[in-house]
Amino acid sequence: MVALAALAFFCVLAAYYVIRPVRDQLAGATGSIALPWFYAGTFLATLTVMPAFGWLAARLPRRQLLAWSYGFFIACLVAFVPLFAQQPRIGARELGIAFFIWVSVFNLFVVSLFWSLMVDLFDAERAQRVFALIALGGALGALAGPILTTLLVQRIGVAPLLLVSAALLAIALGLMLHLSSACDTHRSGAAPIGGSPFAGLRAAFADPFLRLMALLMLCSDGVGTLAYALVADYAKAHFADVAARTAFYGHIDLAVNVFQMVLQVGLTRWMLARFGIVSGLVLPAAVNVVMLLAVALFGAAHFGIAGFAFALVPLTLVVTRSFAYGVTKPASDALYARAAREVRYKGKNFVETAVWRFGDVTVASALDGMRALGATLGGIGLASAAIAGLAGWLGWRAVAASGAGTMESPHAARG
Repeated sequence: MVALAALAFFCVLAAYYVIRPVRDQLAGATGSIALPWFYAGTFLATLTVMPAFGWLAARLPRRQLLAWSYGFFIACLVAFVPLFAQQPRIGARELGIAFFIWVSVFNLFVVSLFWSLMVDLFDAERAQRVFALIALGGALGALAGPILTTLLVQRIGVAPLLLVSAALLAIALGLMLHLSSACDTHRSGAAPIGGSPFAGLRAAFADPFLRLMALLMLCSDGVGTLAYALVADYAKAHFADVAARTAFYGHIDLAVNVFQMVLQVGLTRWMLARFGIVSGLVLPAAVNVVMLLAVALFGAAHFGIAGFAFALVPLTLVVTRSFAYGVTKPASDALYARAAREVRYKGKNFVETAVWRFGDVTVASALDGMRALGATLGGIGLASAAIAGLAGWLGWRAVAASGAGTMESPHAARG
């Protein structure tokens, strides 16, 4: 079961990473100044999709919810193929913005729904032991995706890559449907969740645990979005060619995925079993604080855009993103295994889509505002380090609110 789940996640992330370099090179072409508009469009698109997902989650059994949700994104990928074929007539900028927004919605929904299924299938004890292994399958998929893109883009072009992504997503859906059927030993596990389509929104304000998870998402996303925005400026300053920017982002993805796998194999599973879930939320925050303080230190020394401070930015993105997906994500997903099914699907999905994209808009806009007020790279790094520290405290509080305890043994609780 764990192996099939890991294979399904491999296909999910491979599907995303096949098309991710196409999206990221657009951000590199414009620099961070346009990111607030991209993120605002993504946030509005997410808010449009959220009620539809909430309605489906309330009324459809689990297998049908998976089929309709993943089927929608597969159909969208196929629909983009003729649009890319007509790119000269449509315009690269218009098509690029639409694709950036769509991919940014797509990746959050498919990943969040996958993990909602996992926390539905595994109890809290097993989740703490196996989620790092399942996440490792995703890391391998994230590694395979850019390799597929590099090997195929010169041979088949950009548009057919979307069909490759759709095929991988279809395989993932088939595996998830099989897992859902194999684990339907209790009717309640596969039955419609019921309730309101907007239950996730209400729970994010009313439920103490989900409120803390939403705040943790905002702070963690703040660190990630800031690093992504600064890397967009770095790419704009150093790579004028589209192919060079795409290769640069591909190299970042490769470095992140390799480091992420090292963490999942060598650290995360052992650490969660030995020290409990809290360690998977606090340690990454501490690492982020150290990296951002280094950026602040060298930035305050006025090294400038070509100096060592700015050269630290890609490294910061690699380290913070690796810990986010290699350590924080398995730990936070294991916490949801203790929650009610409505929280697992509607609440978790709301936090990991709408709240995440709201954080993107807020952080990118705040970054532009700080620059307009004359903030230096050192000041931006210092503010980000403070946010990273707050994320660690919120993670500790979220574990306590979930009832897990700060030093819990993996055998202490059952889902």
